[in-house]
Amino acid sequence: MSTGKGVQTYVVAIEDFSWKRNLVVLWLGVFFCSTAYSISIPFLPIFLKADLGVTSNLEIWSGVAFGITFLASALISPFWGSLSDKYGRKPMLIRSGFSLAALYLINYFVTDPYLFLVVRIFQGLLAGFVPASIALVGTNTPENKTGYALGVMATSGATGTIIGPLIGGVVSYYFGNRNTFLFSAGIVLIAALIATFWAKEHNFNRSAKRSHVRDDLKQAAGNPIFVALLTLAGISTFSIMILEPLITIYVQSIGVSSNNASLSSGIVFSAVGVATLIMAPRWGKIGGKIGYGKILFIGLLGSGIGNLLQFFFTNIWGFGILRFAYGLFYAAVLPSINAMIVKVTPSDFRGRAFGLNQSASQIATMAGPIIGGLLGHWIDIRWVFVINGLMLLVCAIFVKRRSWKIPVLEKSSHSN
Repeated sequence: MSTGKGVQTYVVAIEDFSWKRNLVVLWLGVFFCSTAYSISIPFLPIFLKADLGVTSNLEIWSGVAFGITFLASALISPFWGSLSDKYGRKPMLIRSGFSLAALYLINYFVTDPYLFLVVRIFQGLLAGFVPASIALVGTNTPENKTGYALGVMATSGATGTIIGPLIGGVVSYYFGNRNTFLFSAGIVLIAALIATFWAKEHNFNRSAKRSHVRDDLKQAAGNPIFVALLTLAGISTFSIMILEPLITIYVQSIGVSSNNASLSSGIVFSAVGVATLIMAPRWGKIGGKIGYGKILFIGLLGSGIGNLLQFFFTNIWGFGILRFAYGLFYAAVLPSINAMIVKVTPSDFRGRAFGLNQSASQIATMAGPIIGGLLGHWIDIRWVFVINGLMLLVCAIFVKRRSWKIPVLEKSSHSN
């Protein structure tokens, strides 16, 4: 009898080690992938002007070069999600990792701005490393650990987003803008190799017939809670991206000199990422105990209030501290949504679910800066904070009124 218990304990220990190892491996993969993206993206306008010879309509060229990748990714993500559910999430990691490494390398040799846009389109079409990683974590982690694991995964992207621009700035300064693409290619290649040799996917059935995107959309539409989560994911991402073109301008408007505006804006942006690093795993762990719906409500409520309060702060230090406090609450939002997507979708639909989630986020990423820029042109930027805050508070009220449905779906998160 004792031998049986010993064997059972050994098997549980092996399984426990396996998902933890996978979490570390995929965290590193997403970290390197996010870092590679963040190395070069802040310098797109400079690269277009200094290296590709774009001298007129630079703002339009920069906006198109930035947004076209996300548009392409949003359109193709459901297709990759379908393949993910048919052939596995690990093949999608390998496909996207090596493809992106090759495309970053091609960017290094591009000398024509139109060809650069073509490469940017292919970057969107062949992306998918992050949603495949999240889907793999969601399906290969014990249910009572899913929230914690997805919270940890949220920190990988945040860390890469913080470190990437710092590396890019150093590389750009000492080696030139074009060489940032070489560094990005090398770093994404590391992510691809990590996924190839160390990521594990257990008990995956490849005998199922691959679905069509139209059927996937119909299946998604038949799950109203999933549709609501996609909407919340899009709005939450939009709430971050709407401020993307405005923070630097606002920092200058509250008295920071032009010479220090870039540095101050970078610190303010990084404050949200640092807050995510601190709180995302903790929110995930708490969500596994009290329910992710409650954590989502708290995150949206705190984020909404935090945005509203930014209207009253016209001092850079107070504004930066408030952005950090806002980030502590916002860190609860996306990991909770991801954990709830795992709970409300069947495992054989999980890749497509996160593909659709990626589409919603990418559309928001594309639309946010455009609408933010227009609003910043029409009204005082401080009122954009108010609009943003009210939008998030409406989402919080929406979640609160429907929270009675969520615990039923989350009971399994406490099972062993």
